[in-house]
Amino acid sequence: MYSDKRNILQLVALLKAHNVKKVVLCPGSRNAPIVHTLANHPFFTCYPMTDERSAAFFAIGLALHGGQPAAVCCTSGSALLNIHPAVSEAFYQKTSLVVISADRPGAWIGQMDGQTLPQPNVFGTLVKKSVNLPEIHTDEDEWYCNRLINEALLELNHHGKGPVHINVPISEPLFRFTTEKLPEVRVITRYQGLNVYDREYNELIERLNKYNKRMIIAGQMSLIYLFERKYAKLLYKHFTWLTEHTGNKTVPGIPIKNFDAALYALPENTKEKMVPELVITYGGHIVSKRLKTFLRQHPPREHWHVSLDGEIADLYGSLTTVIEMDPFEFLEKIAYLLENKPTEFPRLWENNARELPLPEFPYSEMGTIGMLLKSLPTPCALHLGNSSTVRYAQLYNLPDGVEVCCNRGTSGIEGSLSTAIGYSVCSDKLNFVVLGDLSFFYDMNALWNSNYGCNLRILLLNNGGGEIFQALPGLDMSDKSHRFVTASHHTSAKGWATERGFAYSAVHNEEELTEAMKTFIQPEPFAQPMLMEVFTDKDEDVRLLKEYYHQLKK
Repeated sequence: MYSDKRNILQLVALLKAHNVKKVVLCPGSRNAPIVHTLANHPFFTCYPMTDERSAAFFAIGLALHGGQPAAVCCTSGSALLNIHPAVSEAFYQKTSLVVISADRPGAWIGQMDGQTLPQPNVFGTLVKKSVNLPEIHTDEDEWYCNRLINEALLELNHHGKGPVHINVPISEPLFRFTTEKLPEVRVITRYQGLNVYDREYNELIERLNKYNKRMIIAGQMSLIYLFERKYAKLLYKHFTWLTEHTGNKTVPGIPIKNFDAALYALPENTKEKMVPELVITYGGHIVSKRLKTFLRQHPPREHWHVSLDGEIADLYGSLTTVIEMDPFEFLEKIAYLLENKPTEFPRLWENNARELPLPEFPYSEMGTIGMLLKSLPTPCALHLGNSSTVRYAQLYNLPDGVEVCCNRGTSGIEGSLSTAIGYSVCSDKLNFVVLGDLSFFYDMNALWNSNYGCNLRILLLNNGGGEIFQALPGLDMSDKSHRFVTASHHTSAKGWATERGFAYSAVHNEEELTEAMKTFIQPEPFAQPMLMEVFTDKDEDVRLLKEYYHQLKK
């Protein structure tokens, strides 16, 4: 029988899955549930040692003989500090050592409770990875715990070997050994330096070919990659391809971009047929919260993430494989290895997305963005602000030759204008910046310099505050809280724009917008940069947006 602590069960099951077989066990009460579970499982070879300093060096010796990782487990408090010399030796000798420390619950650290000190990250830069496991109370806790352990154990031999530290908080009661077997756990695997002659590579291709319902999601990428025709033709028909405007041109063929609206509009029984068996991702962030929710609620059997850095990116909660490789090299390598078997999965997605009507908004923030996007001259660069702007832009198609930029690294409103201006001064194209009032006024000092030219066109959407907060489901604000949450204001950019040398125009209705847009999108060189400030009614913007989504459901 094993401990009933679920973080310990995840840890032991994953030690087994990652083939950490040799474990040195030090005495103590707080680590007793870990020791008991390891010592009573037939997979592990356990060695008892009392002195933690000697035990850790002993574990290094175990790891050096045969090259497989070894672990040392200690109790809480100063016992862990005695392992520090061995950790430094393992780091500089590049030896795969797993340090497992039991810990008191975080609430009791620094409260004069016995055998307590701040244990997370105690080894600083002398370990390749340090993780502090949660105590598991929910499914999300369990997913998080599983991911952290996988991350730590994968670092044992990632770009060279070295030590890792796994800290395990354990609440009382400690000695309930009521679990009959270890759980089935998700094991994340990392592939590095794959080539066609590797056994692992062939196994990967076999797994790829067994699935009929395959999806590729391209996240944000600030480049354009032109697939050779021979690869594009082979790849495109095998997958459902999803991307957003921020993905730019990084997929072969024509991807589905209005998937967020499709996931909102389609009935549940239809969406269930659209669940992929395999998801492959590359690139950066995805804006659509609906896609994240859809794949978290309907997890694929496998999720592969392809990236040069080989980092764990478990956005959908179902990551199984990390492929450390240039994603375009990966796609071109698999193109000729895909079995040519019929699949209706891409067509199912394409048909359901194609049937959605294109949005037609009257004068509003959404309508203004739509008018601009439909008429952008090419080539040009389009810089989108965060929050509402980047989401509204996704409702519309873009002309070919438009490069899209957006600060989606952390998705904050600060710095959107500064980043766009920094890009524009190095660009020989027209640069259109679309952002809301809060983003603009928060970053208005971006114009407090002379580092911009006449190729800059700013479309400022001013409806007196952050209306996206009003559109959030379940948020019913009183008049008092509304003022603070939405940051309501009555500010115009006119004075600042004209003082900084911009050709300024104010728009208050559809007729003024149509007239002002003609000049705003003209590619001919002008003597000044431009700022067009479009004033709309926040409540009306929210009403129109809700009405649009209501119509999608019909």
